[in-house]
Amino acid sequence: MKKNQLTIIVAALLTLCSCSNKLGEMSPNYFAVTPQVLEAVNGEVPVTVSGTFPAKFFHKKAVITATPVLRWEDGKVEGETYTFIGEKVEGNNQVISYATGGNFTMKSTFDYVPEMAKSELYIEFTAKIKNKVKALPAVKVADGVLATAELYAQTAASTEPANAADAFQRVIKQAQQANIMFLIQQTNLRWSELNSDQMKEFAATLKDVNTDVENKVIENIEVSAYASPDGAVDLNDRLATQREQNAERHVNALLKKEKMEANVDTKYTAEDWEGFQELVAGSNIPDKDLILRVLSMYTEPEAREREIKNISTVYSELADEILPQLRRARLTLNYQLIGRSDDEILAAVKEEASVLSVEELLYSATLVENAAEKADIYKKTVDLYPNDYRAYNNLAELAIKAADYATAKDYLNKAARLNASAAEVNTNLGMIALIEGNVADAENYLVKGTDSEANVAALGNLYIAQGQYSRAASVLEDTKSNAAALAQIMAEQYTAAKSTLEAVEAPDAYTYYLKAIVGARTNNAAMVAENLVKAAKLDPSIVERAKKDMEFKKFAAALLNL
Repeated sequence: MKKNQLTIIVAALLTLCSCSNKLGEMSPNYFAVTPQVLEAVNGEVPVTVSGTFPAKFFHKKAVITATPVLRWEDGKVEGETYTFIGEKVEGNNQVISYATGGNFTMKSTFDYVPEMAKSELYIEFTAKIKNKVKALPAVKVADGVLATAELYAQTAASTEPANAADAFQRVIKQAQQANIMFLIQQTNLRWSELNSDQMKEFAATLKDVNTDVENKVIENIEVSAYASPDGAVDLNDRLATQREQNAERHVNALLKKEKMEANVDTKYTAEDWEGFQELVAGSNIPDKDLILRVLSMYTEPEAREREIKNISTVYSELADEILPQLRRARLTLNYQLIGRSDDEILAAVKEEASVLSVEELLYSATLVENAAEKADIYKKTVDLYPNDYRAYNNLAELAIKAADYATAKDYLNKAARLNASAAEVNTNLGMIALIEGNVADAENYLVKGTDSEANVAALGNLYIAQGQYSRAASVLEDTKSNAAALAQIMAEQYTAAKSTLEAVEAPDAYTYYLKAIVGARTNNAAMVAENLVKAAKLDPSIVERAKKDMEFKKFAAALLNL
């Protein structure tokens, strides 16, 4: 009797297997797989298999195990095994009624490997009644694996790495200042003030600018005169005006002495409340917070002066320490330092690079197109300025573009030892981690690289790798790159993806491969065929990938032309 019952179970499962192979005719009484074509997401292949044991199928003393198994040409991997038991079997597994049958759900997640691109999902069974065990025919329930998202490694490889920019400025603005101080209620220029160290430095700089006309150009001289905010407004207005005029005459005398011409721009401030507030805030006066509150509460000069004088405990300190500093004329010489021309910099790189600053050297690399010449400049920079991380980073940038990731990592590690928080270094390390398939490390690096310009594109690739397709498409919406197109494909934005791919400035094999995928997903056989041929011409190795790619399962004719 038991033998007959086991035979009934086997027969039932065999019947179920034969039906399940006809995917389009599957009944809810048998298997259903989500997704029907397995797909790699975030480096994993998740699958849910659900089904029903029909009534009078499951023997009351039977134990049946079911294991999802993903098989490919030279290997396989097993998912989680589920065990179901009949009503008369003791245990904690799901019990299936003989009379009514029962529903079941099995979930598994497989770590993705490229060999899975052409694979099939089976459910393997064993049945046991008492001590009799028999393996039942495996049932194919799905095809797999659709691995388009895993192209993030290729799109990351074509993403522009981060360059550590120079801070070179050919024209550098300079300013030399000097203050001429005045006694209370006086406007005359005192000899001691005109011969102060500040005024001597001002006059010396003026002379230097005049004699070095090739490298220095004067813009203007500003004269700003002030009166302290104590006393009557009309008096302070007159004092500030006369101080402005006297200071201007002195500046003109200096220009005449040096036989120079320059614009002299003048202005005066009758009551320097702004300077007063700044000096009080930076002082150690005990009641300075009270004084600052008065300034914020009153806007009229007379009211301010009255209320401050009412603070009798501090007014004497203000009169001795703060107010004298406001009775002044400030002279500002504005001029430009003119650096070497591009030709002069390039000549120095070849003849005597040591005369160049680190900024000039880094800038010089932007003046040449050849990667070898750029590398030579960066190596000279490393020799002359070994503590600046940027040249190491930029050598790594060149190595990434040449797909020499081992060399790139070596340079980046040197750069990181000099500046572990450098955004460009972390962005480039994150990109290499993506290219190598290490998503966790990529995320750690890219979080620290947000201040680099290349970080946005790198993050887009990261979001694709993490299965955040809409987010990736949003981040990359303004870029015309393989990564942006891949994100749009995964987000099912096929029109946008096609437009993006057609606008890629320097299309490579994967640009055309992605176009073929867009064609496949929009059922455009001609688009599939045309772009697979173009991809194969640029990279013959892509042919084997295409032949295994589930994207092209329905396009056998296009594959035959490769």
